Amino acid sequence: MSDYVGGTRKPFSGLSALLYIDAKLVVPIIIITILGLVTIFSSSSGDLNLVIKQLTRIVIGIITMIFIAQVNPDNLKLFAPILYIFTILLLGLVLIFGVGNSADRWLDLYFIRFQPSELMKILVPLMLATFYADKPLPPKISYIFVAILIVLVPVFMIMRQPDLGTALLIGMSGAIAILLAGMSLKFFLGSTISAMSLIPILWLNMHQYQKQRVLTFFNPESDPLGSGYHLMQSKIALGSGGFFGKGFFNGTQSKLGFVPEHSTDFIFTAFGEEFGYLGVIILMTLYLFIALRGLSISIKATDNFGRILTGTLSLTIFLYVLVNVGMVIGFLPVVGAPLPFMSYGGTSMVTLFATIGMIMSIKSHQRILRK
Repeated sequence: MSDYVGGTRKPFSGLSALLYIDAKLVVPIIIITILGLVTIFSSSSGDLNLVIKQLTRIVIGIITMIFIAQVNPDNLKLFAPILYIFTILLLGLVLIFGVGNSADRWLDLYFIRFQPSELMKILVPLMLATFYADKPLPPKISYIFVAILIVLVPVFMIMRQPDLGTALLIGMSGAIAILLAGMSLKFFLGSTISAMSLIPILWLNMHQYQKQRVLTFFNPESDPLGSGYHLMQSKIALGSGGFFGKGFFNGTQSKLGFVPEHSTDFIFTAFGEEFGYLGVIILMTLYLFIALRGLSISIKATDNFGRILTGTLSLTIFLYVLVNVGMVIGFLPVVGAPLPFMSYGGTSMVTLFATIGMIMSIKSHQRILRK
């Protein structure tokens, strides 16, 4: 579906074309959100209020996605620096006025609560794509250092909240963008080794509960009734699902409260318990399809901005999936990363749909160059 040929707009057919909607992206996402609603309803023992709240956020997210899909990529580039700087200021306000249960990650405006750090998940890739849009690629070393600075400023501010998980995810999305811009593998490996040398300093500045999460990751059985309890219960719940699962509304570990955060960070566990290995394979296939569709759009993009932005956003979504799944099955430390389009949450859900809106904006507004 292209809207320009030789500078002339082609006539559209169908509502999806009119609204710049890419059905191949939206359909699997809607399926995943439905699976999320079903899992939330079941794991919460039929709490309709929770489902209605999540459904409301999904609707807001879809509206946001459609709106952003209409925005010309030139306007995305125009507003990227403004939005980036504005969100940096919001992160500063979080450090002063932030609220939260275990960390100050939220801004409470009385009529709404939201996490500015979630906005950085799309604004960092957007800012990097904007920065590299008019630069020759592969980039000069000086351009790479500027890009690294763009990433590190919000990462360090988010770490101060403290929210190490989100900070690491944003840092990795920034690394993906810089790699897609053409950074040499040698420079990337050198930077990675240099960053790893800072791990002792990071460890010394981590909070005690963050250190405990890392230690628990390496040996959860060392404290089965304490810090290792949640991870062990997550594994038990997933394993008890077997191949076909226990069936809808028949999950016991999640419903009885053995699995923590079964509607948010550990929703994958609740889903796997009820729908089994088969359900997990279907879910992961849907996520993989979304990532591949996004990469296909990235490859066909006609400029640096479109290629870097769509490629980074597509890979970042799949990265979030891998981190969440790796976390609940014990392959990665517990970092508090939600499962895209499934986990209960407001800011993260709207942000994810905004991400898809940007990808569709690039696809629908790209111009086909005359051969």
